[in-house]
Amino acid sequence: TALVVRFLTKRFIGDYEANTGALYSRKFTIDGEQISLQVQDTPFVSLEDDTDSICCQEQINRSIYWADGFVFVYSITDYESYRVLRPLHQHIRRIHPNANIPLLLVANKGDLLRARQVSSKEGLQLARELGGSYHEVSARENCEGVHEAFQQLCQELSRIIGSCNGEKRRGLHLVRPKSPNMQDLKRRLKQALTSKGKSATTL
Repeated sequence: TALVVRFLTKRFIGDYEANTGALYSRKFTIDGEQISLQVQDTPFVSLEDDTDSICCQEQINRSIYWADGFVFVYSITDYESYRVLRPLHQHIRRIHPNANIPLLLVANKGDLLRARQVSSKEGLQLARELGGSYHEVSARENCEGVHEAFQQLCQELSRIIGSCNGEKRRGLHLVRPKSPNMQDLKRRLKQALTSKGKSATTL
C-alpha cells in the first residue's frame, strides 16, 4: 500500500488502514501521450503452511484475470515476502498460460540496508527468471525511484498493447472493475494525517 500511495500521490505516510484491495485510477503521460492507468492494490498473498503453494483470496484471482501488467513487491528485510513470488508467478501463469504480460519486480525498504535479508543479486536473479524488470526502491525516502519503476512498466504496457492493434487478450473471463477513483485514497490519507496529528499532540 505504501508503494502505491507513494506513486499516486508522491507522499509517504507510515501508518495505513488494513489493505482493502482498493482500485485507483490516474492519468499518466508516456512519451507525450496521456494514458489512463488503473492500479489495483491487492490484499497480501501468503504461502500455505510448510508448502510452496500460495493462499489466494478470490479478489486477487479476479484482479489477475483483468490485469494487463503486474507489480510484485517484496521487502528486502523480509525473506518470506520474497519467497512467495515464484509460486504467485506460477499461479498467474496457470490463469494466463500464453499471454505476454509485463512484470515489474520491486524490492522495497531500500533504506533499511542493515536489516537486509534479501540481496540485490537474489532480486535480479528472480526478475530474470520471471522475465521481468527489477527495481530496488525506498517508498519512504525516494519518490523518484518508485515513479521510475512504474513508468517503465507503463512504457512496456503501452508497447505491448499498441502492438496488439486493439485485440483483446484471449482467455479473459471477467470484466474490469468500473468507476475507479481517488476519493477513497484521499480519505485514507486524511485519516492517517489526522491520526498522526493526534499522536503528536498526545506526546
